[in-house]
This record gives sequence, structure tokens and C-alpha cells, in this order.
Amino acid sequence: MERIGAVLIDIDGVLTVSFKPLPGTVEAMERLRAAGLRLALVTNNTSRTRATIAAKLASAGYPVTAGDILTAPAVTAAYLREHHPGAHCLFLNSGDVQDDLEGVTLVADDTAPDVVVFGGAGDEFTYAGLNRAFRELQRGIPLIAMHRNLYWRTSGGLDLDTGAFLLGLERAARVEATVTGKPAHAFFATALAHLEVTASEALMVGDDIESDVLAAQRCGITGVLVKTGKYLPETHASAPGTPDHVLDSFADLPALLERAGR
Repeated sequence: MERIGAVLIDIDGVLTVSFKPLPGTVEAMERLRAAGLRLALVTNNTSRTRATIAAKLASAGYPVTAGDILTAPAVTAAYLREHHPGAHCLFLNSGDVQDDLEGVTLVADDTAPDVVVFGGAGDEFTYAGLNRAFRELQRGIPLIAMHRNLYWRTSGGLDLDTGAFLLGLERAARVEATVTGKPAHAFFATALAHLEVTASEALMVGDDIESDVLAAQRCGITGVLVKTGKYLPETHASAPGTPDHVLDSFADLPALLERAGR
């Protein structure tokens, strides 16, 4: 492992489950801060703003602020401003992240959109909502997805996420979504630029072997898979690549970095 100067950290399933801290993770983050490492919390969470996420984590004891957090909605907003300026967006999402969608115009029910944007799945992913998106896509407008995660871990177990619906919509509409969150290369590039480090100086910790770990490794970032959150042994075994490191928990990361001399 090269000398690590910055750590990218997924939130759901790595630090918390339903925003309840996993054992030892607060103390581990405090140790990383004390060691002088630069930290960025990189998440595909599409139901809360950066400020809300930071407040919930800080109240649980994590030493973070909104400036430490990079979300799929914030990156998506930047993508839309660059590639579809002024576009009217049909936004299908569970949760209110409008404060992180600066410069993005969301359409009313009776307005024809210029682009369809998928956030995180939830009760809003009704037949009517999905069918409207399907009909709009048949007009040839672009499809943007904040991520294509199939499921995520909650306190009640694994819940379906956007990817389970997105795969069917892409096939039915004969389109392919542009993904702006993890595992998109641009998402990790944005995080590295935010931390002002190169890929070889960074390490990514996640519970999703494909979207978090292998995607980061393809960008030249050291990948660490943790056996918490959505981790499943069968998914690990059938993955198309091998993580650089596998830990039982984020709580074990400081010891790994100390053994490697950072």
C-alpha cells in the first residue's frame, strides 16, 4: 500500500445502519482525524441533504461537517448544470434533497421534461411514476440515474433500491442511463479533487464490492471492503475482481493503516 493521505468513506452500512453508529466506528474516525488524514464521506444517499446528513452524524459523535460530505444529488446537480443547462427535469426520488440540487429545475406534473432523473427508490416509485418516465423516455430524452444500487441495508434488513427498477426501465425503453453517483469514474474524480490528492494517495472504504470498492480500484484508489451493511459472502465470492483489503469493520481501518505505515 502506498502512503495514504486521504480516506473516502461510504456511510450507509460502513459507519451506520439507519444512521445508528456501528460499533467502534466513531472512535475509528476520531483516530483518522488525529492522524491528520483528509476525509470525505462519499454516499449515494438520495433522501437527505449534505447538511442533514452531517447534522445526524455529528449528533452521533462523528467529527464531520457538511463540507466533508459528497452526495450523489450534489454531483448530479453539477452534471446537469454542465451538460443540460436550463433543462426541466422529471425527478423520481424518495426524500427531499432539493437544497442540494442548486440550479436544477424540477417539472410540475403537467410540464414536458427535457431529462428524466432517477434518485433513490421508495414509495414514490409507483407504477404511475415509472410509467410516466417510460413514456417520456420514448420521446428520446436522456435518462440520468444517481446510482444503480440494487439494494441497501436498513435496520429492518435489505431493501430494494433504484437499480432494481432502473434495469427494467432501461430494457423497456431501450435506453441506457448515465450514472452520476458511485460507481461512476467522475464521482471518484470529484472526490479526489475535493480532497486535493491523487488516486494513489487515497483509500476507499465501502460495503458494496462493485460500486464502492472495485469501482474505486479501477480509478487507481486503494479499495477496502468491510463485512458490514449490505456485505454478502456470495456477492463477494462472485465479484469480477478482488478487493485490495477486506476488513470485518471500519473500526479496524486505523490498525490497517498503522501496520502499513499509512
